[in-house]
Amino acid sequence: MMFLSALNHPAINPVLISVGPVQIHWYGVAYVVGILFGWWYARKLATTNSLWGKSGSPITAIDIDDFIVWAVIGIILGGRLGYVLFYEFQSYISEPLSVFKIWQGGMSFHGGLAGVTLAMILFARRRGFSILSLFDVIAASTCIGILLGRIANFINAELYGRETDAPWGVIFPDAGNIARHPSQLYEAGLEGLALFLLLAVLTWKFRMLRRPGMISGSFLIGYGLSRIFVEFFRLPDPQLGYLAGGWLTMGMILSVPWIILGLFLAFRSRVPPAA
Repeated sequence: MMFLSALNHPAINPVLISVGPVQIHWYGVAYVVGILFGWWYARKLATTNSLWGKSGSPITAIDIDDFIVWAVIGIILGGRLGYVLFYEFQSYISEPLSVFKIWQGGMSFHGGLAGVTLAMILFARRRGFSILSLFDVIAASTCIGILLGRIANFINAELYGRETDAPWGVIFPDAGNIARHPSQLYEAGLEGLALFLLLAVLTWKFRMLRRPGMISGSFLIGYGLSRIFVEFFRLPDPQLGYLAGGWLTMGMILSVPWIILGLFLAFRSRVPPAA
């Protein structure tokens, strides 16, 4: 069926630059720019002592510089292992070496979040400062990377949504002549831009870095609720499909523990002495 009011996908080449055998993809650029922005913003938060109260920031710019390597390793290993375990386990069991073929795609945000969380715990313990303070700084710095990653998903015409007759529906290549929700852009707007602005207000206006756990808890709650909401418009991964009666998805299931953890962190955050 042809949707006269639908928009055609712009069919942007997923390869940004190609020089001989070397190809630079939009998705890779999104990862790099997101990490670089997160690095810059985390340094800014860590070095703005007025955000932290009388005692100042427990984290230095050098700490952030050193943590970047840990973060990248945690994101890549966690994201890949999460995808293997939760989305394509049977496939990788039959061909174990394909686990290492990261260039073929297959990363889980929830797995990457778990990987970088473990990296933060180990790094903070090694440096001797508050784990929750590092959680807060990194959580506040993450959302722009999510925004760029979801835009790259849209450029790649992947992870698109269910059929729709909404005027903003998009006809994606290789998805039939059917208008679908641009669910990648929904996620970019909610999990990326809106959540970044919310955390920025909590950080800069209400000085919530003085309450360890509040920013990271708010991030987990906001991301989890946004992801569950968008899952109602997004097609599930084809190898899994819908679960439990045809409406539940793996993305919803994996978001619930993070929401519970976020609620725990937010409610346990303490109000320090007035600065």
